[in-house]
Amino acid sequence: MKYKLLENPSIDESFDLINDGLRKKATIIIFACCKVIYEGRAISQLDFGERIILIKPDGSFLIHQEKKVEPVNWQPPKSRSRVLIKNNKLFIESLRRTPKERLEVEINKIHFGNYSLVEDYQELQLAGYEKDMGDMIMKHPNMIEEGFKPINREYATEHGFIDILGKDREGNLMVLELKSRKAGVNGVKQLKRYLTDFENNQDSHLKSSEVERKKVRGILVAPSIDEKAKELIEEEKIEFKALKPPKELKKDKIITLDHFN
Repeated sequence: MKYKLLENPSIDESFDLINDGLRKKATIIIFACCKVIYEGRAISQLDFGERIILIKPDGSFLIHQEKKVEPVNWQPPKSRSRVLIKNNKLFIESLRRTPKERLEVEINKIHFGNYSLVEDYQELQLAGYEKDMGDMIMKHPNMIEEGFKPINREYATEHGFIDILGKDREGNLMVLELKSRKAGVNGVKQLKRYLTDFENNQDSHLKSSEVERKKVRGILVAPSIDEKAKELIEEEKIEFKALKPPKELKKDKIITLDHFN
């Protein structure tokens, strides 16, 4: 059976539905009046109210109220769920070993419950992020300026990872900090820390054949920059390059309905 749906089930029907869903590693959705108790790194209690309970095959356990995107209570993947009847009451329990956590849901009334054997073979494709900007710049380095040559990506320094490290046509080092949205003061400060690290320890970052000290240029790359950040880059003598991230998704093979039959 691909899915099963029950409206206003009895306690025994609810138990069988949830137990079957867990056994079949199905996705379980329940709309119920319930009470939630959590014990673990902290202790919390949520008194009776109508909520959506979602249990996924990977062990994720989420309880949603009628507001907000985030669940009010949740357990991560690899948690272990079970359903039981105690004193003629229905309970669902989610247990996590490390760290030790326990989420107990006491159900007063299930309005509807279902489980579905969901088949989804696709992975989410993202575009318009720093990685996409980096890919674009590595492929078309002249977008930064004529003669720019990338040397490394995610270059490790004492203060973090430089998005792109390269050289200009004069051989000067260029440290690029990429932001896919409007850049603020924090982006400028982050870039400044990388520049300070390079200026103080340039020899250790260069090969023996490149020991001649060069100018180190810092370039903040983003679609736009706010006023406070603009004032700071002028003060710190940091450059700004306006560049928008690409927003085209990669073309992938199409999975047809044949895969689900």
